[in-house]
Amino acid sequence: MTPLMWFQAIGILLVFLVFIGLMMTRKLPTVLALPCMAILFAIIAGVPWMSSDPEATTIAKTVLASGSMRLSGAIAGLVFGAWFGQILNKVGITKAIIRKAAELAGDKPMLIAILFFITASIIFSAAGGLGMVILVGTIVIPIMLTAGISQFVAAIVVISAVGVGALINVSNWAVYIDVLGLSVETIADYTLVAALPLIIAALAMIVFYVKKDGKGRKAWAMPTAPANDGKKVPTIALISPLVPVILVFAFKLDIVPAVVIGAVVTILLTLPKRPVHVLSSAMVEGIQDVAGAMGLMIGIGILLNSVMAPQVASLISPLIEAVLPNSPLMYILFFTILSPLAIYRGPLNVWGLGSGIAALFVSAGMTPIAAMLALRVVSNVQAVSDPTNSHNVWVSDFTKTDINDILKKTLPWMMAAVLVSMVIGSFMVF
Repeated sequence: MTPLMWFQAIGILLVFLVFIGLMMTRKLPTVLALPCMAILFAIIAGVPWMSSDPEATTIAKTVLASGSMRLSGAIAGLVFGAWFGQILNKVGITKAIIRKAAELAGDKPMLIAILFFITASIIFSAAGGLGMVILVGTIVIPIMLTAGISQFVAAIVVISAVGVGALINVSNWAVYIDVLGLSVETIADYTLVAALPLIIAALAMIVFYVKKDGKGRKAWAMPTAPANDGKKVPTIALISPLVPVILVFAFKLDIVPAVVIGAVVTILLTLPKRPVHVLSSAMVEGIQDVAGAMGLMIGIGILLNSVMAPQVASLISPLIEAVLPNSPLMYILFFTILSPLAIYRGPLNVWGLGSGIAALFVSAGMTPIAAMLALRVVSNVQAVSDPTNSHNVWVSDFTKTDINDILKKTLPWMMAAVLVSMVIGSFMVF
């Protein structure tokens, strides 16, 4: 590279570090930081604002206009997933599943914690978003605390379930399809590599802390679990959250049709009095639930188009190539050691800079499957341990648990899960 190119590359790196600092300290929200950073990258690299040449790469057309639409498929998957989650809520399936788990567990704290982790994971695999976390959390956390489970354990049960659910939730896969050009079938084939170590680590962590923390305080100032709202849900309808997951895994169906079929099956199994109203209101409320995530995806698309612009890529690619892991051992060590960079909206966070970094890894020579697997695995650290997650903030506040305590106590377990997944994955992608 020429001296000018080195100067430009250093400028891009400095902008990158400044914006990471702004996001970590919450001085600038990620939804604004990503497009701002994308524009600055393009300006530093010399990308013109506009051009009379329709094929030219420009900030106005390529970065902003095309970038904002780049993840349209992922946004559609997100919207339909949120719609399905609201349908499950409105017909009473979510609460019915939780009640069944509570009845099965009785008054055994260890069994209650494990069953609620499994139950919440199933629910979150069908419906994500802060709204669903609040709905589930306000039911299961008081039950756990009443059973004598400590506030910290109650918090990590819900947060760990969010991590597992987010990994299995097919509506979240669309971002990898759009960013790396992979098929749903390919992503499904590698899901268990990321999911099983996470599930085992989460269960081990819950069991360890239930034994270590002993009994929690039974006198609790928070509201108790909501009473039964009277909705009678047929037992067969409790399989509804798994329908889209089964359709994607077993029949390799695309995400949106799988979710639509899941919604239809749910309505047929529960037969609500006003099915049209349930479907329409669930769509509106679902979009409200994921509005923030949709904004993030637009920002991610803008950032992707910026870093993939020829002028920007030619400056960043040499830096990426210098650190790119090119052997199974380096692949394992690189992503395991650097997995904490997925928290605080860091460079390995798929909902921040991670998508752009993954695209650059691929352009520098890493296979799309290797990049996808690594990004999904380190996202487990982000989903469970990241203090900037809205669900972590809510759960820690609701249980009166220090959010940094959650970070410190869950991070070693999550990094261990990353290590196991990366070891298994290295044999599959190299």
